[in-house]
Amino acid sequence: MADTEKLLNTALELGEGVLRLFPNWVPREFCIPGRRLKLHPDDYYSFGTHRGGIDERWFCSTTKADNGPLTLEDEGLSYIYIENEHHVNKVLLADAINIMGNDIIGKNIMDKYKGWPMYSKYFDNLEPLPLHLHQDDEKADLVGAKGKPEGYYFPKQLNNHPAYFPHTYFGLHPGTTREDVKKCLDLWNKQDNGILYLSKAYKLKLGTGWDVPPGVLHAPGSLLTYEPQYASDVFSMFQNITWNKYVPRDLLVKDVPEKRRMDLDFIVDLIDWDLNTDPDFYKNRFLEPKPVKPLKEMKEEGYEEYLVVYNSDAYSAKELTIFPGKSISIKESSAYGIIVIQGHGRFGVLDIESPSMIRFGEMTRDELFITAEAARRGIEIKNTSKVENLVILKHLGPEK
Repeated sequence: MADTEKLLNTALELGEGVLRLFPNWVPREFCIPGRRLKLHPDDYYSFGTHRGGIDERWFCSTTKADNGPLTLEDEGLSYIYIENEHHVNKVLLADAINIMGNDIIGKNIMDKYKGWPMYSKYFDNLEPLPLHLHQDDEKADLVGAKGKPEGYYFPKQLNNHPAYFPHTYFGLHPGTTREDVKKCLDLWNKQDNGILYLSKAYKLKLGTGWDVPPGVLHAPGSLLTYEPQYASDVFSMFQNITWNKYVPRDLLVKDVPEKRRMDLDFIVDLIDWDLNTDPDFYKNRFLEPKPVKPLKEMKEEGYEEYLVVYNSDAYSAKELTIFPGKSISIKESSAYGIIVIQGHGRFGVLDIESPSMIRFGEMTRDELFITAEAARRGIEIKNTSKVENLVILKHLGPEK
């Protein structure tokens, strides 16, 4: 532990409170990669074809992926990159926070959450996912986990094509009953259970997002999606066939207590009925970007910044654009992470750039974690290009 703490102090000193992170890839057996993650074309099945393709990249994660019995010990966990005197070391962000949490995420967050309570990711699938939900705290606690709210944002820079189905099903038609859903679940091993007939699809719009609380049924579409979320990986699939692909019933009850896995009444109770049947679902859950201060004022200073994911106490996200040749100083009230999606420049004392192509296992300079002290102190960010915008997505944890 002493050696690790010494390495971490070196990294914090060299980055002046900003840490570099390795790319963190996650495969999903039931997904087909949309191939917009900038991975080399040969590398999308680097975990082995038996594990499925890589269709997610996780950011600032101290949450282990839950991918069944073949899940690797560090799958889904972010590593800090530490380069000192031509030697490269890496330390799990989770371990770093366990050792130096007060210095990295701040004493208030450490005392309240005992660790970093969120992460973000890219979800990049060629086809839509099955209709599913994420449990709330009460239901997740029954399997020793935490509930998971999540937010969506669809960055234009990473959606050069929409893949097969750029629509997402959300919620249930008003008037849908518990018996309607139970009939669908009872058909799981007999035929297409038809649960999408009970839901509504919305065409996805680039540069906007959605708020997805726990208990809300959703079948994500095929746009690459940036997803800040609570630090959990619980879910229950409610759709048994997606585009002629069978979804094992095990994925319906993955995070259901063993004694309740045949209890359809219990499973239907995972649904938040008020949220799902809300007649104003679009009005209450759709997220238009909000400028953080008057646009004219920001443009005169050489940048634009929008709040793009909000309505959650656990996380939020912003999109920051710095114009060519401009520098700005940005402060935040708490620790946060970034991913660079366009351009190149400087973030404090560190070079940053959005890569064109990444080999599996290679380092990049597009992901950082900013400690609480550095965030509050403020960091100068410079766009060193004369012609291209520097665009950064910022995933922020709770402020308190």
